[in-house]
Amino acid sequence: MAIVSNTISYMDGDVVLEAFFAFDDAIATRRPAVLISHAWSGRDEFANDKAKKLAELGYVGFALDMYGKGILGTNPEENMALMQPFMHDRTMLQKRIKAALLAVKLLPWVDDSKIAAIGFCFGGLCVLDLARTGVDIKGVVSFHGLLNSADNIHDTPIKAKVLALHGYDDPMALPAQLIEFQNEMTKAGSNWQVHSYGQTMHAFTNPVANNPDFGTVYQADADRRSWLAMQNFLAEIFT
Repeated sequence: MAIVSNTISYMDGDVVLEAFFAFDDAIATRRPAVLISHAWSGRDEFANDKAKKLAELGYVGFALDMYGKGILGTNPEENMALMQPFMHDRTMLQKRIKAALLAVKLLPWVDDSKIAAIGFCFGGLCVLDLARTGVDIKGVVSFHGLLNSADNIHDTPIKAKVLALHGYDDPMALPAQLIEFQNEMTKAGSNWQVHSYGQTMHAFTNPVANNPDFGTVYQADADRRSWLAMQNFLAEIFT
């Protein structure tokens, strides 16, 4: 096994974006690709590391860019300023993540009939919105994602299978919102599942998250369990 990684530029309109991708060059054939949508700070080493871990599982990992080449927030205020325009304009959000889907399909190592997407926090919302647009991909996985429905999409069937990995004590996606989300997925005809982890807050997969007052706390058990759940899900949808 030799994991190869690099960056690639792609476009959304006139916005230049930069993704990080990784793959195992010991695999001679085309293989499934998994998009990774970053949290609110932008495409950082956390997202890049997930791409490499997915490459080790035999996929092409593609850490996409929602904000623009080189744009990263350095504190909560900057992160919020970067994220909020997409929260307010879900059409822009959906167009931006669709640009990543188009870009990954062009990679020569990718079987473009087998594509999934995973996302963390804000990125969880992004991949759920990708599914909400009705694109024909195999599945999406939201890790402690925001669950707010998209106000610009109505009565669009969801073709992708959906897995939401959720901390029960997440203050950014309360139990009532989780029920609304499940009802939304059911109405859209989605093949969905939710794993809810007890004693678990937001950002439970991020080892540096340690702000209980803000609601972001790393939880090792939920981190481990959710990654295993994702692996099982990917194995199912790519069969």
